Amino acid sequence: MAQGTQSGLKTSWYLLGPAFVAAIAYVDPGNVAANVSAGAQFGYLLLWVIVVANVLAGLVQYLSAKLGLVTGRSLPATIGRRMSRPARLVYWVQAELVAVATDAAEVIGGAIALRILFGLPLLIGGIVTGVVSLLLLAIQDRRGQLIFERMITGLLLVIAIGFAASFFVKTPPPGAVMGGLLPRFRGSESVLLAAAILGATVMPHAVYLHSGLVLDRHGHPDKGPRRTMLLRVTRVDVVLAMAVAGTVNAAMLLVAAINLQHRDITVSIDGAYAAIHDTLGPAIAVLFATGLLASGLASSSVGAYAGAMIMQGLLRRSVPMVVRRLVTLCPALALLALGFDPTRTLVLSQVVLSFGIPFAVLPLIRLTSDRRLMGADTNHPLITVVGWAVAVMVSLLNVVLIWLTVAG
Repeated sequence: MAQGTQSGLKTSWYLLGPAFVAAIAYVDPGNVAANVSAGAQFGYLLLWVIVVANVLAGLVQYLSAKLGLVTGRSLPATIGRRMSRPARLVYWVQAELVAVATDAAEVIGGAIALRILFGLPLLIGGIVTGVVSLLLLAIQDRRGQLIFERMITGLLLVIAIGFAASFFVKTPPPGAVMGGLLPRFRGSESVLLAAAILGATVMPHAVYLHSGLVLDRHGHPDKGPRRTMLLRVTRVDVVLAMAVAGTVNAAMLLVAAINLQHRDITVSIDGAYAAIHDTLGPAIAVLFATGLLASGLASSSVGAYAGAMIMQGLLRRSVPMVVRRLVTLCPALALLALGFDPTRTLVLSQVVLSFGIPFAVLPLIRLTSDRRLMGADTNHPLITVVGWAVAVMVSLLNVVLIWLTVAG
């Protein structure tokens, strides 16, 4: 009996992985920019937003994975099957805009890290980031899903170490951290940053992606014990991955709150690096920059993976990865070449991502609540209510953002 239990545990651990690939989307350079800006400007005020967003993201990621395992189709493919061709094209356009915003954040973040570490110009750094992410995807294509998952999980570990290393030198006051868990805002800029944090955490492309990742890894299991086991393992996978991502995101904000708040510096990733260098030393600063570089490289490859899946599901055609990569890479490189402020561009890209959330979450909740499609794995009514509440909340927040942008 004990031997059977041990064997089952080994099998379960082996099956973990897809959620950790999806979780890379939650610790990408856009998260760094949004969290650093929030911590530098408002201290611990918006820590609660990270916690709430992370919980909501975990719920959404599990529903996406469940849809893939039960139906045998990715979320984009399932949506596309229920739309006419014109509707599918319109839906793909908005998803493609989200993919462009995603790639902009990831490539710019990688470029900033390469400038900090090696002094490369931003445009050259962006090109290097794009090329390396394409090489990671080539490894996935040739060596398989499991090797890709292990590489991405390794990079996630580098990211976690890079952004959490400073706590070994300087820790935040517990009282201030607890105060940051109390939901509140402080002016319109804090609302804008809250939306950026939300857009950087509940990532539309990660919602689309997870449904396909589980299919690539586990296939389409028939109804029965194996599907039940895979759904149980997937819940554990999501909880563990989102716990890591949430901890890293909180660490980003706390590092900025400790080292950047009340300092007379420009609120930027470069400013965060300089402040950490001055207060905690060069070794911790290099670890911070290394975490940012790993974030840019890993998230860029995962974003391109998601973009290909979205295109295949909605357009029903497979596009060569190089072509697909160039479609989303060129706008990011153009932003770098035109000299836009990279940190501000990163934050605004996350706001653009928040506008894509309802288009991913609303269909997901609707589909996973459809008993004809999901059978016995249909959402519990409470999950359905929470899911609709999340989608409505994000939609209302976007309306507020439009008003703030126009008013500003």
